[in-house]
Amino acid sequence: MARSGVLAGLRGGFTLELALSQGVPWRVFHLDEPRRLVIDFKEIDWSGVQADGFGGATGLGDVRFGLYRPGWSRLVLDLETPMLVHMAGLQVDETSGRAKLTVEMRPVTALDYSAKAGPPYDPRWDLPKPAIVKRTRPERPDWSPTIVVIDPGHGGIDPGAEREEFQEKDMMLQFARELRETLRRSGGFEVFLTRDEDVFVSLERRVAFAHQKNADVFISLHADSLGQGNAQGATVYTLSNEASDAASAFLAERHDRADILSGVDLSGTDDEVADVLLDLARLETRPRTERLAGEIVKAISESPGSLNRKANREAAFSVLKAADVPSILIELGFMSSQRDLANLQDEGWRAAMASAIRDGLQAWVIADKAAQVLVRQ
Repeated sequence: MARSGVLAGLRGGFTLELALSQGVPWRVFHLDEPRRLVIDFKEIDWSGVQADGFGGATGLGDVRFGLYRPGWSRLVLDLETPMLVHMAGLQVDETSGRAKLTVEMRPVTALDYSAKAGPPYDPRWDLPKPAIVKRTRPERPDWSPTIVVIDPGHGGIDPGAEREEFQEKDMMLQFARELRETLRRSGGFEVFLTRDEDVFVSLERRVAFAHQKNADVFISLHADSLGQGNAQGATVYTLSNEASDAASAFLAERHDRADILSGVDLSGTDDEVADVLLDLARLETRPRTERLAGEIVKAISESPGSLNRKANREAAFSVLKAADVPSILIELGFMSSQRDLANLQDEGWRAAMASAIRDGLQAWVIADKAAQVLVRQ
């Protein structure tokens, strides 16, 4: 268990001291663009630590911590100026078993920082690196269930939107589990969740999970917060390079920023040739996706669930970039709206919304199969 954390300025850098109830395996590394210090631990309990309790230091930005993936926790510090680890060590008291991690940061040039930044790779700590393989969807008979992957937004070190004591990551996981049960009880669906506990899942791995399960549909669930305007009601998003409005562009940028905040290395991810090939694949998937979004919006409009006045929207959400899987993102509401926040806490409202999404999926399955028959003819 983490007991406390303290930051202190030191000759242009800073020192971090983290008190632990016992010694645990740990590692430290730097990431660039933006600059971050990342410290991983064998899973520890952060309940006794508050971010504002660390204090501050010159050249240091925000401090974030939480569960990163099952079994492992992460502490991320934003670096406003280039600094590297000068000294890092964990001391364990032989009598009490308590431990103290000390990390001393010293200023360096931007060139030196970039040269030494980058995540280490250790199979004892890290998931296998994604493999580039040719994916062929297995042929399935018409009576086989529709495979639905539900993606509860955020998780672990990334809480998403927050208001009062409520966090988006918790509310979306709760709704995802309820939607899964609604779909399973209706028959005709096989349902998987990208996460079934409070852990962080990168955007890339959410999409990879859908491919791994040979998903027919991918649905990402969110309930964001907007500081301006009076946005409320459910919105269904499909992928587009150009956002349908300024608010959609803002939300897409903030959702994608979650990977940066959680200490994911995003360097070297651009591949123009791959993007062209993916765009070609999306030409076939796009009409199916638009049909899916339309059926979901229609079903919600006919239910006690509430819709935003502009329910169909587009934005460049990275989590929707599975080229061969119809993928939508549903903002169930906005936590910045008191009405929507109350709805999300209402078991009856959530049940009605889950039923509406089920009805929309069922209507889409029928329409999609009919359209596929016409294509084959």
